[in-house]
Order: sequence, then C-alpha cells, then structure tokens
Amino acid sequence: MTDESRGVGGTVGPPWSVDVLADLHAGVLDEHEAARLWPRVQADPEARAIIEALEATTADLAALADEPAPPMPAEFAARIDQALAAEAASRQAASFPAAGSAPVPASPEPGVAPVVDLAAARRRRNKRLGWGAGILTAAAAAIVAIAVTVPGTTQETGTGVAAPAPAGPSVGGDGSGAEALLGGAMGVRDFGPLQDEQHLDACVGAAGLDPDVRPEGIRPVTVDGKPGVLVIYTTGQLAQFRLVAFGADCGPGHANVLFDKVVGKK
Repeated sequence: MTDESRGVGGTVGPPWSVDVLADLHAGVLDEHEAARLWPRVQADPEARAIIEALEATTADLAALADEPAPPMPAEFAARIDQALAAEAASRQAASFPAAGSAPVPASPEPGVAPVVDLAAARRRRNKRLGWGAGILTAAAAAIVAIAVTVPGTTQETGTGVAAPAPAGPSVGGDGSGAEALLGGAMGVRDFGPLQDEQHLDACVGAAGLDPDVRPEGIRPVTVDGKPGVLVIYTTGQLAQFRLVAFGADCGPGHANVLFDKVVGKK
C-alpha cells in the first residue's frame, strides 16, 4: 500500500503512516511489534478509523467468496449451441450419404470426440460449467485421506482415528499473543482441524453462542501445544473483538473452549 497522506517515511506513531497501519492490520509485523502497536492504535481515533476502513474492505472482499457464480452470458451459450448443432449436422450427413452412394462410416478426427446428439452435448456443456466445485471438493477429500492414511503424518488416538497435528501460530493457554493475529485473520475462513463450517457451528452451538452470527475471521491456531481454531467476533464496540478458540475435538455437547477473551478498547 502506498502512503498517500500521513506519516511519510513509516513513522511508528502519530501522525501514523498508512503503510504501517496496513502492515499491522495484515498481520505482517512480528508478534512483539504488533502487540506493542495495537494499544497505541486503539487509543488514536484517526488510526482506529483507518483500521476500521481496512476491516470493512477485507470483510467485503471475503463476502465475494460466498456469492454464486454468474451464469454464462446468453450470447455465448447460443454460439456454443449453434456450433454443436452444425457439427452434429455435418457428422449426420457424413453417416447418411445421398441415395445411390455407398455409406461411408464417419471417422472422427484424431483427438476429437464424436457428437452423439445435440441434447447430450448440451448436457455435457452444462456439466462442464460446474467443474470447479467438483474438482476442489475432490482435491480436499484427497488431502484429508492422505493426512489420515500416510504413516508418520499424524498421531493415532485410542479409537484408531488420526489425531490432527498442531497447526497455525502458537498462543498461550489464556489466549496471550492472540491479539497480534487479528490483522492477518480478518476475512479469513480457514477451518483448520474442524474442516468445515458445519463442524464449527456444532462447536459454537455447544458453547452457547449463536452459529448464525458470522465471524470476522476463522483460522487455525496452536493453543498451549493443542491444535485448535480461533474465531473472531465483533462486540459492537469500536476496535474491540471477542476471541474464542475451540479445540480440534469439539462438537455437539462438547464445546472444548480453549480460551474466550475480549481484546481491544474497553
């Protein structure tokens, strides 16, 4: 980000450099520096306003991931249909020559699949439009399968199910150090050892929280050596957040809250 107005030269403090605030919000500063700067930023109304603007932008960009893919423009769909119809007609003519002529079997060109009929081709076309979600789902399943079955990649529990290895930055058992992760976690939706939103919702519900409240960020963390997931909520107060960490084995009836703390302006 280019510093356009304040703190030219990267001044760490009022007047604040926009570059410094952007780095702090993005989580690229080391933990000690971030922990030193956050209280000063929260005490400065102008700095908080810039951080708020960055958070709003990050949240807007993250929301785009949940938007449905736009349909193919009608003009392109029509052109594909016309091309398929022309190809089908030409192959049909080659298969059924004029009366008196010996039938000549149509030989598909190398590397080109024959078009059976227009309806089937359209179905194939529609199926291809949704290739992305299927491939990503299969890839995710393959990664999970490898993590569970490859020897030496995880520790085995007493039930024979592979226990998730610790992942993500380390924080204290009381959540110390978690505040420094705020900037880099805003807008992130990485469920880590919980794998997906349904598992997280079960943990949230077991803890007595509302699963319908959308977190500002979700990312894996290691809490006192234990794998977990950090969930960030707003509190309704400017520059104040509630940080809740769930253990990897949480679920219905078992919240396993590793820590629950409020950080920022009191």
